[in-house]
Amino acid sequence: MTSPFMACALREMGLICALGSSADQVWPRLVAGDTSGVTPRSDLVHGETRMFASVREPLPEIAGALARHACRNNQLTLAALAQIQTGVERAIHAHGATRIGVVMGSSTAGFSAAEDAFRARNQTGRFTPGFALVQLEFGGVAEFVADVTGARGPCYALSTACSAGAKALVSARALLQLGVCDAVIAGAADSLCGLTANGFRALSALSAGRSNPMSRNRDGIHLGEAAVVFLVTRDADGVQLLGAGESSDAHHMSAPDPDGKGAESAMRRALDAAGIAPRDIAYVNLHGTGTPQNDAAESLATARVVGAATPCSSTKPLVGHTLGASGALEAAFCWLLLSRRRGAMLTLPPHVFDGALDAALPPLALVREPMQVAAPAPAAVLSSSFGFGGNNCCLVLGEPRT
Repeated sequence: MTSPFMACALREMGLICALGSSADQVWPRLVAGDTSGVTPRSDLVHGETRMFASVREPLPEIAGALARHACRNNQLTLAALAQIQTGVERAIHAHGATRIGVVMGSSTAGFSAAEDAFRARNQTGRFTPGFALVQLEFGGVAEFVADVTGARGPCYALSTACSAGAKALVSARALLQLGVCDAVIAGAADSLCGLTANGFRALSALSAGRSNPMSRNRDGIHLGEAAVVFLVTRDADGVQLLGAGESSDAHHMSAPDPDGKGAESAMRRALDAAGIAPRDIAYVNLHGTGTPQNDAAESLATARVVGAATPCSSTKPLVGHTLGASGALEAAFCWLLLSRRRGAMLTLPPHVFDGALDAALPPLALVREPMQVAAPAPAAVLSSSFGFGGNNCCLVLGEPRT
């Protein structure tokens, strides 16, 4: 098949999540199915202890001219940005600052900083020093990235719930295809906060323990935090964004279409854009939240598109549901497994759950333990992100195709 979709390179990648603060830290823990980053916290949900996937590493300080951006969300972003700084500097030197764009996703922005600020005002009559409203703006993280890096091209943010990080990469590719940019810094960041945790608690969507996707015992999500940034370019080598598909369920504000029709549409559009068949997909990173409704709808869609033999796993039990960052984080996991292939083999992260399959769900080839699969080059993998409001985005990442 011939595709009109312009592939682009995910040239550089930086990330921080509950598994670590660099690719070298995250990769071995990812493929080992390490859940040690998921721990109980009693400070986020009123009167309850719940499981959260928190970043434990010290975060860089934001001071000086950037002080008005000082919040945890941007500290996470800064930690990820440091990992691609050299690549960004090279791109600016090669193309000029006005040709480097920024697209970032988020669903929490600096809400945790606002919680601290309003708590202080209630107690003392004053906000915490340094609190600024830009920390609350969804566009604030994109503005922060531009200020840190010196990128002066188009700069904007997306907040489409759990699909935001994936959509940021799609938007970056569009800016390149339109000729507006020669490189784009794209990704997403979300940090833990009480507002979000209590919101999901009110929806009865929080798990009593760790998330348990695709199990008959699943009872909800556990939240996490992360930041991921990519430098997206037109280069023809390296890990490529081969295709993307987007759709809307138009079904409900928070629940997915129970038949998975919107999810299926996004998956098929991504494959069509990449110009590949379902049989060419070596692995599917599931959205896999562990809620009864999401897993039921997603398993139907995935089974219809790729069948029961393609290896699949959800990585959310390891890093939590990082909301707006999840699409970018799971694209980063796919980037890692493609860039760290061993000969003809790809190493796949396991699907960590209690092993109690739900007979009401169509069977999927869940990766039960760290495994390697033969994937002759050029390999391709699929990552699915399905957000509130039925906002769906699926990405096909792969090796260069001639």
